[in-house]
Amino acid sequence: MEMAFKYASVLGYHGLEISAIDTMSEHLVLDQWETLAPKIKSLAEQYDIPITAMEQPSQDVDTMTRAFEAACEIGIPIINCRPGGQADSEESLAESIASLQNLAERAASYGVMLCAKAHVGAAIYNTPTTLRMLGEIDCPAFGLDMAPSHIHRAGENATEALDSVISHIKHVHIRDCKGRQQGPGSPPMQANGRGDIDLLGFIRRLHEAEYDGPVNLEIIGAKNFNLASCVAIAGESRGHMQACLQACEAD
Repeated sequence: MEMAFKYASVLGYHGLEISAIDTMSEHLVLDQWETLAPKIKSLAEQYDIPITAMEQPSQDVDTMTRAFEAACEIGIPIINCRPGGQADSEESLAESIASLQNLAERAASYGVMLCAKAHVGAAIYNTPTTLRMLGEIDCPAFGLDMAPSHIHRAGENATEALDSVISHIKHVHIRDCKGRQQGPGSPPMQANGRGDIDLLGFIRRLHEAEYDGPVNLEIIGAKNFNLASCVAIAGESRGHMQACLQACEAD
């Protein structure tokens, strides 16, 4: 975990998202959050990098409650959750929306924001299902985690898709993608600028809409990569994002 803070600082990132994903990416092990919270807060202070979000994909109420408790203690404003369910199933879509509504209400009681994104293969996987989710969940503690890679792989133009959802976006998971296959590709090919997504147009549209929430890089599949490779991918992506911001004349 300290390496994540250290090299995010070296590369010039302004914040980071902490992961609480069992068996995949466990910066924060929720069963040990009370023990880990002081160290995490200390690292954020030491490296002067705020934690802008936490990803915790499970919709299990007890697991999510621990995530909310940890977020309150550490000072994490946003919890990102996967939508769950199966694509193109009305029953699964309704169940996912009901579950997210319940969790959003629980998030409100803890003073944090719950966000969910369209996810390939899930009940909510494209703009129409995203709009259905946003239209039915009535809770100020719920927002959209916009992930252009997933929208791209749903066969849409991620930049054009922004217009109908932009007022609901509270968090962005950003990465590139070559092609429209189910997975996002190898970690190096997820680096911003290597794929087919118009990330410059995407960032420009966010800037025009005065979006001021976090934009967190999400690269998956690099668990067995060495540190130098991970830092290279993060650095390449950071440079591309900075160039996009400069092209948009954004801060």
